[in-house]
Formats: sequence, structure tokens, C-alpha cells
Amino acid sequence: MRPGRLSSWRFLAALALVVTLVGAVDRSKFRRCDQAAFCAGQRAPATAEGYSLVAATSSPTTSPLTTYFFSLTSAHKKPLYASLSFLKAGSVRVRVSEVAFEHDFDGFNEHNDITKPRWQPHDVLVDKEHAPFQHIVSTPLTTIAAGDLAFQSIGGGSEVVVVLRGAEFAVEVFVDGVLSVSANTLGKMHYDHRHERAATDAAQEAEKKDIHNGKEIADYGEDGLAIYTDGSRQQKGADEADAAASADVWEESFGGHKDVKRFGSTAVGLDVTFHGSSRYLYGIPEHATDFVLKETISADGKPVTDPYRLYNLDVFEYELNEPMALYGHIPMVMAASPSNTVGAFWFNPTETFVDVTKAPAATTTHWMSESGWIDLFVLPGPTPAAVFSQFTALTGKAQLPPMFALGYHQSRWNYKNEPDVTRTNEGFDTHVVPYDVLWLDIEHTDGKRYFTWDKHAFPTPLQMQAALAHVGRKMVTIVDPHIKRDPNYAVHTDAQANEVYIMDENGNEFDGWCWPGSSSYVDYTSPKARRWWATQFRLDKYVGSTLDLFTWNDMNEPSVFNGPEVSMRKNCQSRAGVEHREWHNLYGYYMQRATMEGQLVRQLPADAALDPLAPIPISDSMHRPFVLSRSFFAGTQRYGAIWTGDNTASWDHLNYATKMLLSMSVASLTFVGADVGGFFGTPDAELVTRWTQAAAYQPFFRGHAHHDSDRREPWVFGEPHTGRIREAIRRRYVLLPYVYTVFQACATSGLPVMRPLWLHHTADEAAFAVEDAFLLGEDIYVKPITAPGVTTTQVYFPPGSVWYNVHEGYARLTAGSHSVAAPLEYIPTFQRGGSIVAQRWRVRRSSALMRKDPYTLVVALDDSKRATGELYMDDEFTFAHETSGIFSKVRLSFADGRLSSTVVASAFASDVLVERIVIVGLQKAGATVAKELATGGQANVESFYDAATDTLTIRKPGVRAAGTWTLVVQ
Repeated sequence: MRPGRLSSWRFLAALALVVTLVGAVDRSKFRRCDQAAFCAGQRAPATAEGYSLVAATSSPTTSPLTTYFFSLTSAHKKPLYASLSFLKAGSVRVRVSEVAFEHDFDGFNEHNDITKPRWQPHDVLVDKEHAPFQHIVSTPLTTIAAGDLAFQSIGGGSEVVVVLRGAEFAVEVFVDGVLSVSANTLGKMHYDHRHERAATDAAQEAEKKDIHNGKEIADYGEDGLAIYTDGSRQQKGADEADAAASADVWEESFGGHKDVKRFGSTAVGLDVTFHGSSRYLYGIPEHATDFVLKETISADGKPVTDPYRLYNLDVFEYELNEPMALYGHIPMVMAASPSNTVGAFWFNPTETFVDVTKAPAATTTHWMSESGWIDLFVLPGPTPAAVFSQFTALTGKAQLPPMFALGYHQSRWNYKNEPDVTRTNEGFDTHVVPYDVLWLDIEHTDGKRYFTWDKHAFPTPLQMQAALAHVGRKMVTIVDPHIKRDPNYAVHTDAQANEVYIMDENGNEFDGWCWPGSSSYVDYTSPKARRWWATQFRLDKYVGSTLDLFTWNDMNEPSVFNGPEVSMRKNCQSRAGVEHREWHNLYGYYMQRATMEGQLVRQLPADAALDPLAPIPISDSMHRPFVLSRSFFAGTQRYGAIWTGDNTASWDHLNYATKMLLSMSVASLTFVGADVGGFFGTPDAELVTRWTQAAAYQPFFRGHAHHDSDRREPWVFGEPHTGRIREAIRRRYVLLPYVYTVFQACATSGLPVMRPLWLHHTADEAAFAVEDAFLLGEDIYVKPITAPGVTTTQVYFPPGSVWYNVHEGYARLTAGSHSVAAPLEYIPTFQRGGSIVAQRWRVRRSSALMRKDPYTLVVALDDSKRATGELYMDDEFTFAHETSGIFSKVRLSFADGRLSSTVVASAFASDVLVERIVIVGLQKAGATVAKELATGGQANVESFYDAATDTLTIRKPGVRAAGTWTLVVQ
């Protein structure tokens, strides 16, 4: 930002804001529940609205149903209309609206602006296929009173019974005969009808002034004082807060910004209870809090903390152990216990607060949203795998990323110029450290004009990318949503010509402040605007780009430096006339989608037709995209990776990285990571080493740093630190075949890549509290070291499990808590007994150069001397695996002394060999190995047994990784 282009006061204000942003987070900039009328009102005691179920709009019948429509009445509010449906994937959906439903899934009776339903996206959910269910008149599970209705699933897996209570409306969901989830059992359902403000509303204005002794309130200050237009101040008490909340139907103020509500208060809310003892609640990311969700309201109704807030915001140097909002949000919780696991998805992209209350036999969540729908999906499980399957059936499964995206990424704000890029790239080779992707931040552009290059610092971007691609490496450049308002900037003038910008409340292009200064923001909720955005990635438009250049979307909450809470005003509007408040939490989701589609569009012929409402055609030869985003919503997993934002170089942030990534993972956001070393600050060598060691086992693996931080490429600390960091990164590359196989399983099953211990050990209650360690897939267990000077640590293993310490000669460990070594050279890592993990021990400069290298199989036996595993193979970068099924998969098993490979799929031709097999836990000194021949008989294979580590190593068995074969251990 240049002072000559700004008036002095605007420049000083912008400068002050930037200074504020790069310091510690100022929590007063972000509002609490008691500063939001819709939350304060719903959180207050005695807010029940007393709804009851009345005559159904479609009568109960013994014939199978696909949707059941009914209505609700209240003595205090207008009637509501609702529907119940069972989805084929297993979830139960309850929807409530002020507008009567038509007899189809998403249809309504629409008459005018007020009776139209409030906005809801129809392209976030990917599978809404109904399953048949039936009305039942009685059930042994519960009493069906007069006015109640009961319904039962037909066929499928678990038996699900839903009871609609009539007199005091509530929903009860029984799973396999057990009451598991209920809604509105506390009577907290809330629904404010939309209505337009009269031209003059003297009565309401008089009431508002009377509450404040005839004075007009302008804002609640950061110190809790009511500040009036006459300059006087008054401390806000509990009674006045309630009165202010009820008065703020039409407008609210916070931090000097006024929010005028076009339709008045449109808040909705609902309580959802998870029944059963020993319930642990997880999810609703993103918050820098513990993995196990904490109680925010005590059992006796007293506030413990602010509720968890779901409102995507740009929060620099966020604090830990806080329920305040961060960059992205998924309104989904998973309630796990040894008896069953269930979940709930509150499909609402508006600002939302969530309270959690715990009791011995139940855990209750209270969802409070500013607007949107009551649209609740109950995920009945009853296993964690079933909940993941049900949720990803709704929101989509993650795409299989290209292999290079799973390698190590090196980033910094900013690599200064092409010589800096060259030195950094060569540094990895000089110090024999593998990596796959080099990143450029905002300074690579021409004055923060995205899709451009600084011609002085980066004069030859094509040659720069070619030098990286020569050894299989890629580059990522940042592209943010704010477009510089410059009449000489082609992207800006093209956006104006195509009318794709967000509008302000007065019908003008929204003008907000971000890195370029005066900026406009693309309306990604519009299919037309998304398709326009996608075309900006064409190689002839993004001059200097290649198919080896990928994208980073930052600041897409969206971040607006001079806006309320560093974001966009809620009464700005999409091109369709929908207020920003309705889709705020979806902005980054839609941007990442449009960017991903841009990486597809750039591969199409120049004359290809691009219907905004039609999917982009994908062929075998097209390259898979890679897009990193900071902001997200449910379903983001379909479009790329997410990182935890602007963390800090501290041990505490390293500790909370595991908790935050696990929280994202259980909400099916699977390709996730945290910046290695911390974005802000200058970490010492020990912290960078420990962070690198932990991140090497996490889904997304990137080193990144603020421009005020010292350089921290892997070699800058010198030996012995460089050797330790090198070994951690190399360990990631050794495990890439296994990691790639786990990602492919994620893309088909919905199971996350990074998993909590309890996901595979649900019978062990102690596992539900473990949040300082995690599983990579099912077979690798990792305990990060998150404090300085640690050389030993405690690790917990569930009953009935066997684990082998990878770094300690595959020492065998069983159930219980064990003290294990954790020297600075490595972090404790274990392979599950009963698993076979494919690896590549020849580490090269990039993953692409390892594509044809042979495999090593590590076979870890359980107590019964058995093990199983899988290996997935494809070309690692195109869509051929998806469009034409061109991939290979083998199932590996060891039982009764026989190690076998069975081909499951073989469309991808590969002659890559298995060069080594390591079997641990065999307990058989003097073992010999023979290979069964296709012609009959056996041939001896070279092997060596190490009695000290109980390890049998088979060398050069002469078998193909994608083949069928059997080795016999005698």
C-alpha cells in the first residue's frame, strides 16, 4: 500500500490495522456470544418456544414412505413446516422451514420475497437419495403416546427407529434398539420468521430508546459499556443485555460497524442430545482447543466458557485453548463411546455458536445460528466407520491427490526472486534432502495483482518452473480472492465486464481493503462467477504459468482489513441478491472449488464449451489438481488440502497441532496439516526438528514462515540438526507407498488419513481420551514430542493390541502405558502387529524420481503370527485411475508361515519389483524361505534372521509388487 494513493487518515488506519494483525491476537476485535443478539437471546434461560406436532400434511400409511411432511405450532410463534426423511447412505434428515414444502426433496411453495425460503446451497451435498421407511404404530423401544408418530427404516444395515413426539415436539432416534440421539428434548428449538421492516416503525424505535432511558445505543464497547449517540456510557448488565438482544431485531453494532438486517432477526436454533454414558464429543472444527470437546455450559445451566463459535475469520497468531472462531468451520460432531458411535451435522453456513453440556447419561449440544435453516442430519453409525461413510456420502469423499502433493513442501513469505528460488532448490540437493514443491507468497506478483509476476524479481517464470520440473518438482503460487481495483489490471476490468463481483448493500461493487489496497471480491457462490474464475487459470491468461504450477488460496474467509471482525459486512450481497450473512462460511469452500476447476479448465482445448452449470469433462490424460485453502466448510475435502493457518513457533502450538488436525479429520477434512516450525516467530533447532518429525506423519507436510522470521530451510541450523531434520523428511518419502495407499482408501471408504486411536479401538474407553498421539491409517502409530529436552515419553497401547517400535529394532510392545525412548534423533513411531506396510527405501530428490523404484514390505505379526495389508499403484498424477479404472491393487497376507500377494485389480501395468521383505515378530531362528513357482515346486530365496531383533529379512525375492505370488517361511 502506497501513501500517495490514499488519503492520510485511511492510510494511517490501514497501517494501524496491519500493525495490529502482526501482533498477538486482539480478542476484543472478535465478538462473543453475549455481543451477538441471536446467541445471547437463545443462550438465555427460559427461551423455549413450546412447539407441538399437529396434523400431518401427508397422513401416516403402512406403505413405504420417502419423505414425511408435518407441521408444528406454537402459542408464541407462527406455524412451521417440517419433513422427515431417511437417506440411502444411512443418515436421518429433519428439516424445518416457515414455508410449506412441496412434495419433492428441495421444493417449496414460493410466493414473494418474504415467503420464499431463506437461502440454502443446493450444490454442497452430493448424495441426497432417499431410502424407504415405514410408519409403525408401536415399538418395544419406547411408549408411543397419543399424538406421537413412529417410523422405522426398511432394510439396509442398522435398524433405525425415529419417534416424533407430538405434545412437546421432539425427535428421538433409536439405533439397534437403543436411544442414541434426540433433538428438542430440552425445548430449545428456535425459529425467527423473516419479515420486512416497515418504512417507519415508530413503536419499535420508541421501545428501543426506552430500554436505554430514551437514548439511542450506538455500540457496546470492548469494555462492556453501552455507548450512546450522545456520548454517554453505561455498564451493560445481564438484564440490559437481554433487553438489547431483543431490541436488536433490525440492526446491531460491533467494533464501530453497523449491521442493518434486511429481514430482521432470522435466528434458528436446536438442542441435540447424545444419549449413553461414557460419551466423548469431537469435531466442529476449526478451534485451537482440545480434541475432546469441552463443556461450555455446566449441568446446572451455568456458563463455563463462551460457546464454540463457527464463523470463518482471519485470526493472526491465534490463542490456544479458546473456543473462538478461526479460519474455517464444519458444523458436525461425532459422539463416540464403547457402546456405539453416532454423529450430527447441522447443515447451516451462517454464523453459529455451539454450547456443550455434559451429564452422566447424556451429552447435549445446543446449536444457535444467525439465519439459515433448521436442517439436521443424524448420523446413526453405530460404528465410527459407518459415521464416516454416512457423512462423506452427504458431503463427498476426498479426491486422491497426486503423489507429489504428499511429499514435502517448502514455503516462505517470501522467496524474494529467481536467484533465491534457485539457491533454495539447490540447497535441498546439496544437503541431500528430498522435497517436491516450492511455494511463492504474495510478493511474487506485480503489486499484489494475482495471476501476474513481478517482472523484476521473476522475469522468467517458465524457465524457473522448468528447472524444478526437470527433477520432478512443482511450484505453487498464491492467488487470493481480493482483486486490486485498478483500471489497468486486466483481471479486474474483465471481472467488472462479466459482473462477477460481490455487491454492497447499496448495489455497488463492494470495495474492501486487503493486501493490494482497494479491492473487490469475486462472488464464488455464483456458478457463472466460478466458471469465470476458472478460466483465469488458462495458460494463455495466466501468462507465465504451466501445468506444473499449482495454487494456494489464502485470505478467503474472506479477510477484509477494514471490515467488521476483519471480514465482509453481512449485508453485502451476492449477484443473486442474497446477503453475505447467509453464505459467509461457504465463501472459501466455493473459492477452492472454483480454483480446483481452474486447474482442470486450463487443460481443456481453448474452444471447449464451458457451461457454468455442467461439470467439467475429465479425461484419462488430465492431471489431478492441487489446491491449498485456509477457509473451509463441510465438503471441502473434495477440492484439496487445508492447513491450520497462522500458527506460532512455540511448543504449545506444536502440541495443539495434533489436536486440531484430529478434530478436522473426524469431520472428514482429511488432507490437513500445520505449518512446520510455526508461521510467526523464530523457532530454535530443537523445535523445528520435533515439528518436522511429527509433521512427517501428518497428511499435509509443509514448512512455512513469516517474512520477519529467520530462514529455516532444513540445513540452516547445521549439523547435527540438519541430519535429524533430513532423516525425518526422508522417513516421509520411505512411507509414501503406504501413505498413498491410505489416501486411496480414504477416497473410497471415507475414513480419514490421520485418525484418533479410538477409531480402531472403540471397546477401550481409555483410548477416547488420547489426543497427544495419532494413527496414520490403521497401521502406523505416532507420538509427537511437544516439549523441549524430552528424551523419554509415555505411550498408551489398547488391550489386545501388539505394536513394534520402528526406531528401536522393532521391539515388541503390548497393552498398557509404556515408557519409551524419544531422543532428539526421532519421535516414537510404532507399526501395528498384524499389518503389512509397503515402503520404498531408495529415497531420491523427489517422489516422481522414485516412481519406478522397488518396494520393501515390512510384515509385523500379531500374537497369532498373522498380518495383512494392501498396496495401491497407479501413474500417480492423472485421472486414469478414476475415469478408466487404470490402477492396480494387491492384498498381502501372512498366515501359517505363508506370505501371499493376491491381485485385486491389475489394470495399471507395472513391472516394479519387491526388493526386500522384513518380517518382525516371527520368533523362529533358523527360518528358511522358498518361493512357490508357477510350474510347481519351490525355489529357495536368500534370507537372514537377526535373533537380537527377531527380524527375518528376505532379500531379492524376485516377485512383482503388482503380481500374484507366495513365499513360504519354514
